Amino acid sequence: MAEDKYNLKNPAVKRILQEIKEMQSNSSDDFMSLPLEENIFEWQFAIRGPRDTEFEGGIYHGRIQLPAEYPFKPPSFMLLTPNGRFETQTKICLSISNHHPEHWQPSWSVRTALVALIAFMPTSPNGALGSLDYKKEERRALAVKSREASPKFGTPERQKLIDEVHEYMLSKAPPVPQLCPSETPEEQPTKIEEGDAQAGSQNSDVAQAAEGLPNPSVGERVVEEHQESPANANPRLARERAPSEVHSSNQVLQRQEVRAQRPADDRLFTWAAVGLTIAIVVLLLKKFMNAGGHGAVFMDGS
Repeated sequence: MAEDKYNLKNPAVKRILQEIKEMQSNSSDDFMSLPLEENIFEWQFAIRGPRDTEFEGGIYHGRIQLPAEYPFKPPSFMLLTPNGRFETQTKICLSISNHHPEHWQPSWSVRTALVALIAFMPTSPNGALGSLDYKKEERRALAVKSREASPKFGTPERQKLIDEVHEYMLSKAPPVPQLCPSETPEEQPTKIEEGDAQAGSQNSDVAQAAEGLPNPSVGERVVEEHQESPANANPRLARERAPSEVHSSNQVLQRQEVRAQRPADDRLFTWAAVGLTIAIVVLLLKKFMNAGGHGAVFMDGS
């Protein structure tokens, strides 16, 4: 690579050249990535589908674009191989990508990002930008097809690098797991799900590298949340709630009884008030009449 084309005092150039040497001296069976000859800020990569998932055995190519401020700003990622999890030729949205610079750490590298990308593949897309949610059977078929040939993309120089990376990954990739002929279609999804649940524990390197790299928050996704009826969703929960519901119904009955008694009490109070009013009026009339009588006697006597 013509290093004389770049300013070796530039922090981004120094960091990228360091990562290139590390990638070449410490290769991995799970991924391979190298920059283009004419531009070290543009990388081609290929990752192997994570073990014990529907992606196992697949070879997935993509490109990485490093910003001029690398490693202080995150790279962008684009998949080129159809996979059923990420759209092709579209910048995908992950916590390690330029869509979420707030999550990126300068200590991370291209290697770290590729390991995290492998760990993200079997996770739920949750409506993130550039994500797909194909069925497991479709993803498994795409994994088999991905081994047939490398994707066609870009200039002849880029295509040459893609083909070289593909041959390397193909030589390291294990065969795609085959389902037993005796398995029925109903049994196959169950086995796939069991393998999917064990993916994190059997690939400790991927899990550790991706730890602390969450998918985008719920507020940044296009997601519809569905709420199930508690009684229909969980019969046990319905039984546990039964005593409280009975208690609530008893309280309602008691309130209804109190309300039924209130009209009678109100009528008694009304009649008592009327009687008291009549008595007061009668007393006032008697006093008035007595006062009027004494006044008449006094006038006659005069």
